[in-house]
Amino acid sequence: MILMLGLVSISGYAQRMIYRQKAVEVNAGILSDKDISNNYYFNITLNSFGRYGNYWIWAAEFQSRNTDYKQWKIPIKSYLGEMGYSLQLFSDNRKFITLNAGLAAVGGFEVVNKGDSTLIDGAVLHSKNQFVFGTAGRLSLETYLSDRIVFMVQGRLRVLWGTDLEKFRPSSGVGLRINF
Repeated sequence: MILMLGLVSISGYAQRMIYRQKAVEVNAGILSDKDISNNYYFNITLNSFGRYGNYWIWAAEFQSRNTDYKQWKIPIKSYLGEMGYSLQLFSDNRKFITLNAGLAAVGGFEVVNKGDSTLIDGAVLHSKNQFVFGTAGRLSLETYLSDRIVFMVQGRLRVLWGTDLEKFRPSSGVGLRINF
C-alpha cells in the first residue's frame, strides 16, 4: 500500500501550489500526552495559495480537553476560528515535500464544565464560559500523495488570552489537504 502511494506520487507531473489555487484541509490531533482520548482537536481549513508556495489560512476548529479535579474530570470545549498566513521554508524542486511555518490570529468561545459553575462535590468553579483570542504558530511538513492530495504532519502552539485556563496550548496532529 505504501509502495503504491509512493509510486502514484512520483509519477505525477502536474503543477503544485499554483498562485490562486484553493484547497480544503482536514486535520485531527492531540492537545496533551496524558489521556489522549479526551484531549483532541478537529480542524477544517480553506487555503488559498499565494506566490512561491505560500498560502492563506482560514480555519474552524473544535477542541475537547479535560482537566483533573480530585477524582473527576472537568470538560473544556473550545470553538475557534483562525485566519493567518503560511510561508514555505523549504521545498524540493517538484514540491513533493515542503516545510511550512505559519502565523495566525485566533478567536473563539470556550465552554468550561458544560456551563455549570457548581461541581459534583459542591465546589464552585471560578473559570467561566468566555470569549478567547490570541495567536497561533504552526510548523507543518507536507508531502504530496498524488497531484491533488497532500498528507501533512503539524506541530502547533496557540497563545490565548481571555481564558482562566492555560494560555500556552501546544498540539500535534496529522491532516489531508485536497487541492482543486
